[in-house]
Amino acid sequence: MTAIRSSLSHLECSKCEAHYDADVIQHLCTCGAPLLARYDLPKAKASLTVSGLARRPWSLWRYGELLPIRDPARNTVSLGEVVTPIVPLTRHGADIGIGGLSCKDEGLLPTGSFKARGAAVGVSRARELGVTSFAMPTNGNAGGAWAMYGRRAGIAARVVMPKSAPAIHRFECEAAGAEVTLVDGVISDAGKVVAKMVTEAGVYDASTLKEPYRIEGKKTMGFELAEQFDWRTPDVLLYPTGGGVGLIGIYKALLELREIGFPIDKLPRMVAVQAAGCAPIVRAFNAGLRESQFWNDSKTAAFGINVPKALGDFLVLDAVYATAGCAIAVDDTAIAASRHRVAAAEGFLLCPEGAATIAAAEELRKNGWIRDGERVLAINTGSGLKSIP
Repeated sequence: MTAIRSSLSHLECSKCEAHYDADVIQHLCTCGAPLLARYDLPKAKASLTVSGLARRPWSLWRYGELLPIRDPARNTVSLGEVVTPIVPLTRHGADIGIGGLSCKDEGLLPTGSFKARGAAVGVSRARELGVTSFAMPTNGNAGGAWAMYGRRAGIAARVVMPKSAPAIHRFECEAAGAEVTLVDGVISDAGKVVAKMVTEAGVYDASTLKEPYRIEGKKTMGFELAEQFDWRTPDVLLYPTGGGVGLIGIYKALLELREIGFPIDKLPRMVAVQAAGCAPIVRAFNAGLRESQFWNDSKTAAFGINVPKALGDFLVLDAVYATAGCAIAVDDTAIAASRHRVAAAEGFLLCPEGAATIAAAEELRKNGWIRDGERVLAINTGSGLKSIP
């Protein structure tokens, strides 16, 4: 098969729309907003087609025209990424009144979570740009993924995480040879330490949305689910939202596919799901705001979504508003109950963040927001085995 060539064109500020050269290391716009990768879509359209996809390997790299790797033969860093399955939740769906309930299981990716997508593409592009070391804050899974992919690429990793992060994540980072720093507090406190490392040591800042390419890996969830639904996307998509990069990425992916002529007639109503103990996006949505405010004293057992203030909060809210979606918070009791009920009904162990989406779906069905006969897709962002009570 002919090598798939990227149609990456430039980077664009997500707020002021300023353009930046994509072939040198870039971080935030001078206005402080994240940069987003943009593509020559007519060029991509010439080779990325519905019929052509059928002849490509079944992995996230099949969408190479809309990924940022210029020379994939030399720079792709892979641990065997798969297209993750969509699992029908027929019994539990019937129990909560959603006959069309299903779940995309990201726990089957390398390193056991959807963070492998962002790491695979982000590290590949970092290597292509000549990066030799990076630093990042994490609640756990992202640090583990970037540490492992960084080791695969020969790039040194510095990972900063809260002391309260699950022990498995610290082990994963240290096993990959990353330098791990533990801090009191939450991920925003870890971010302050990383900022100091970047300033003092000059390492590449791999923090969420402070580099442009993690989101390009995350958006492959959108490509996959569109293809798996035969281009007729589900009516509702529920996403566990901390930093929200996956939700932003899925929205970006669906818009790109539609722009190059794929038969996507509508987008799913996107639901940002948060924990009641840390729900800045929900509070902003309920107030009709375009950005969130820092959530003080955040706490939830769904550790991956314990993000008091996301850099890309305005992009999450834009996607929710544009698709007539919503934002909803569920408490830890409901999350735990959904996790147990789905396991008992379906033989499927969700991570706490994934269980939050099922609890949210139940609540939205009860209040009528999810309607009769709608197809509802929840995203399980990681293996349940990495989150044992």
